[in-house]
Amino acid sequence: MTDCRRPILGMLLLLACVAGACADAAAQRVPSSRAEVAEPGGRIPGVQPLALMRVAEGFLDPTGVAAANDGSGRLFVTERAGRVRLVLPDGTVQDRPFLDLTRLRPGVPFPEVAAGFIEQGLWSIAPHPRFRENGHVFVHYSALMQNGAGLVVRYTVDPQSPNVITPEQAERTRRVILQLPQPTPQHNGGMIAFGPDGYLYIGRGDGGWPLAAQMPDRNHGRLLRIDVDAGEAPYRIPPDNPFLGFSERTQHLGSRVLSGLGLSGSYSLADRARAQQRSWAIGLRNPYSFHFDPRTGDLFIADVGEAHWEEINWQPASSPGGENYGWPHNEGAHCRPSTGPEPGCPVVGTLPVAQVPHIHAWPGAEPRREDWGCSVIGLGVANYAGMRSTYLVGDWCSGRVWGVAWDSASDRWQMEELLRTRLQFTGGNLDADGMVLAVNCHCGYGDNAGTENRPGALWRFVPADAVPPDAVLADMREAR
Repeated sequence: MTDCRRPILGMLLLLACVAGACADAAAQRVPSSRAEVAEPGGRIPGVQPLALMRVAEGFLDPTGVAAANDGSGRLFVTERAGRVRLVLPDGTVQDRPFLDLTRLRPGVPFPEVAAGFIEQGLWSIAPHPRFRENGHVFVHYSALMQNGAGLVVRYTVDPQSPNVITPEQAERTRRVILQLPQPTPQHNGGMIAFGPDGYLYIGRGDGGWPLAAQMPDRNHGRLLRIDVDAGEAPYRIPPDNPFLGFSERTQHLGSRVLSGLGLSGSYSLADRARAQQRSWAIGLRNPYSFHFDPRTGDLFIADVGEAHWEEINWQPASSPGGENYGWPHNEGAHCRPSTGPEPGCPVVGTLPVAQVPHIHAWPGAEPRREDWGCSVIGLGVANYAGMRSTYLVGDWCSGRVWGVAWDSASDRWQMEELLRTRLQFTGGNLDADGMVLAVNCHCGYGDNAGTENRPGALWRFVPADAVPPDAVLADMREAR
């Protein structure tokens, strides 16, 4: 059967453009030179002052948030140890978890989730686009019994118990969609989200194996894209995925050759072909978070850097996929390893639209006093408070929040610091009204499985002049 979702998506976006929703989109483009990559210190015209208002608190190492988008106003917050907490529209956090993967499965003497290292755990939840009708939710976590492999698993809500997936219901409806081997507990990526095309996108880091990000037949250092509405099969490969390189005959012939040579192993040519076919974009180090713009369908990817630079990538909705974002040859728009202020290496693949330096932008550089970060966390694309298609990103170390947006007046991308908080951002998303949410932890590189740190909270970015009198706001660092 021919898949028609991409053409329909393109038609809808065209209609939106005709209606004026993306009148400025034609001028947007990926930078063609390093000089065009935005850095902190720019200005986004029209942005109104923002405040960060607390929605709920009491979460143990929260890692992400997602809206149910079923008309209920409910929010799901993931905790690293393996719980999904339910936040009701009035901000009440339900005592009983919506889904609890820390429990012991029947006959299995261990919990589901490996959370001993801070980059492991339950990373993300994504309700199905038709969640109201089918009750499906998808989670992505590092699995203890699979040696830390990333598992994408589907669970289904019982309509008689919409606020809790009981252990019995979880066991009845559990369906493993995808298992992704992980060579080390680092650089897992983690976020999953449904795109405007209805496909599930999965962020996977390089797993501590940088060169894998340049190998299309691996599962690491990339964004994956699969169709989870595949009938009896767990998923299928969308027919317009960009890396459909291996034919069935090539896979079969290659497997026979390897088998004849006594070289066939657990990672066969067929496995490599499937990994290649799942890939949507490559050359990423740790795409822990990414978000689609609900106005345009464009995709922003926040890619956590290594020693000196963090980067934000942008992909227009019209892209057929296949972008190579340069890791490990480049870090941001710079050389990797960074050698100084003047890059002496070529640009590999697609440049980011924005980059954030660490305190030391290269070895021996003077430490920066302002506008630095250490781990960029994408929070969501804002289309309110004077913002149009503005990607809000926070930093896990400094608590800074920047906006990244195209400025048609200057004909380039701009990156402006909007807030300077005292929070450690770990994730974000949009609520049902299109407002950007964020979660924070009080965590470090410890091995306590996310159960011994001070609780974090859930926040919402609101216009500063629309803050209710009784609202609790995030603590800010020194004034700008």
